Amino acid sequence: MLKNKAFKYRIYPDEAQTELLAKTFGCVRFVYNKMLADKIAYYNETQKTLNNTPAQYKKEFQFLREVDSLALCNAQLNLQTAYKNFFTRKESGFPKFKKKKGEAAYTTNFVNGNISISGDALKLPKLGFVKIKLHRQLPKDAAIKSVTVRRTATNKYFASILVEYEKDAPRLADISDETAIGLDYSSPNFYVDSEGNVANYDHYYRKSEKKLAKEQHRLAKKRKGSKNREKQGRKVARVHEKIANQRLDFLHKQSTSIAKRYNVVCVEDINLRGMAGSLRLGKATNDNGFGKFRELLKYKLEDQGKHFVVIDKWYPSSKTCRHCNHVHKELKLSDRVYRCPGCGTLILRDPNSAINIKKEGLRILKSA
Repeated sequence: MLKNKAFKYRIYPDEAQTELLAKTFGCVRFVYNKMLADKIAYYNETQKTLNNTPAQYKKEFQFLREVDSLALCNAQLNLQTAYKNFFTRKESGFPKFKKKKGEAAYTTNFVNGNISISGDALKLPKLGFVKIKLHRQLPKDAAIKSVTVRRTATNKYFASILVEYEKDAPRLADISDETAIGLDYSSPNFYVDSEGNVANYDHYYRKSEKKLAKEQHRLAKKRKGSKNREKQGRKVARVHEKIANQRLDFLHKQSTSIAKRYNVVCVEDINLRGMAGSLRLGKATNDNGFGKFRELLKYKLEDQGKHFVVIDKWYPSSKTCRHCNHVHKELKLSDRVYRCPGCGTLILRDPNSAINIKKEGLRILKSA
């Protein structure tokens, strides 16, 4: 079967390439914002959608000819998708104008051998060969589809190479109670599993909170537009970047460990976005990154032919007794110990919930 996968590498452009990348990021942002502004003006005037393209602006704005034309075309496609989603999806907001500061990115496509890897260099349109840290090889006979170049807030450059390659379909793993596990989300512990284990997440944001506050306080004192403010902004960004890298490293290690040990992983479809908006749970929910963890688990399990089961969010996993299946409707969120009114069992709330999630996941999988 054909499989698409993106591989992320760090790249090290020289001075001339860095300047051209800055121009490309700027032109992509300019085209996106210009096309969006013209669409808004045209709609306000005619109540119709304007079908504009980057080529229309190249005569008036000659600097657009200096950068990769495919990058501008992809900016157009991104705008069209955002514009379409606004009218077809209720949860999608209206497209926003791109900001100059912060992270920047553009995508270019493979056409007639314009993208390739040779030794420790990545060939990109207009840029030529850029030094790359190829920490892992692309799959054998992989066809490059596109490359997304990104500059972080700390001025580091990365290339995400999307490739297509042939891969044998994995054999479906056996389903059994012994090779299955249920994971119940826990704000303080990240998760509690059906075997009673906790993840012991290190809460990296909390640990760096004082340092971050100190750097942000210094940033607030710098004059807007000054070089000192720009330098301090990068220091703040570096603290955020370290926290994000620590969190992602933890999520990868946890998801890899679980995906190796179990054939079936069951999780609950909880509303993490709603929890992140809570005054009490917001900071902890965002720090945990449980949504990203579920994404990593899903693709790692599916790559091995294993099963990832999501339980309906309305399933009463916390209120159901794992022994007699009695549903304790009066159970409060503050009750950390579950006393079953049906059989009198006294059990901890989170392990009980994780076991119920596992049971429901296996039932759904076997009945499918």
